[in-house]
Amino acid sequence: MSWKAIIVGLGQIGMGYDLSLAPEIFVYSHARALSLHSEFNLIGAVDPGIEEREAFQKAYQAPAYASLKQMLEQHAPDIAVIASPTSAHYDAVFDLLSEVPPQAILCEKPLAYSLEDARKMLALCAEKKVSLYVNYMRRSEPGALEVKRRIHSGEIAGPFKGLAWYSKGLLHNGSHFFNLLEDWLGTMQGFELISAGRDLAGGDAEPDVHVSFRNGSVTFLAVKDENFSHNSIELFATNGRLRYENGGRRIEWTAAAIDENLKAYKFLAGDAAEIQSDLNRYQHHVVQQLSQALKGHQAQLCDGISGLQTLEAMHSILESRG
Repeated sequence: MSWKAIIVGLGQIGMGYDLSLAPEIFVYSHARALSLHSEFNLIGAVDPGIEEREAFQKAYQAPAYASLKQMLEQHAPDIAVIASPTSAHYDAVFDLLSEVPPQAILCEKPLAYSLEDARKMLALCAEKKVSLYVNYMRRSEPGALEVKRRIHSGEIAGPFKGLAWYSKGLLHNGSHFFNLLEDWLGTMQGFELISAGRDLAGGDAEPDVHVSFRNGSVTFLAVKDENFSHNSIELFATNGRLRYENGGRRIEWTAAAIDENLKAYKFLAGDAAEIQSDLNRYQHHVVQQLSQALKGHQAQLCDGISGLQTLEAMHSILESRG
């Protein structure tokens, strides 16, 4: 089985992140992930930039077009990846669905800047019976999935209390970790703004905010990206501590145990046990889960409804800044 796939947008996540990196180690971009997977056939891409198109054609031996309209005149893809700027997501979905609709669309986060556009995108896909997914790639990564399994089985026991550091804006980067925590701890039940933070481009900002999820609460604190990037989660369970460090490149669990000398007390016991992560190939895992979904199997992906839910939460928090 081979699904014909296209990419709309050849920026960093579309193609650039891993273009000069070893393919046997790094799979960061949609282009590399689709080209390496045996069940997908990368038939072309779209980008207005001449240099980007030439680089794609050289690297992947497939045509690249200046517009989606030109692409769709030549090809009828089964899968479309939308990696264009956020402001162009709605138009790309509309154009795709106006022609021969694909089976599925994988859209970069956020779905759109406006909730109205995001809701229209979901409605259009539902009308055309097209599966819509949002590329919150940590939802598919094996280490994060193991954490989810342990939490949902009670092996790591809630309720939880935690701290999440994020940089480069709540909407564009913090939402990755918010969405992951929704997958682990359940939907947001409410929030309390601690500090409005500074405004960023594109309607984004860097607020500090305390968020209540169904199975615990996490305080999100912003770090200035121009100093250095930092993204991490620390969760205290009733039976130990989870640390999700360096964006998920290292995941550690330390269990609580009764102290041998002070029998009335429990402490974090000994060295942390590592939960194996494979973040260097995160986009491979997304494509693998997409393959499962297309076959009708259960898949660990962020669907359009969950992506909209995250976007609605982000808007609620950002709008509360006044």
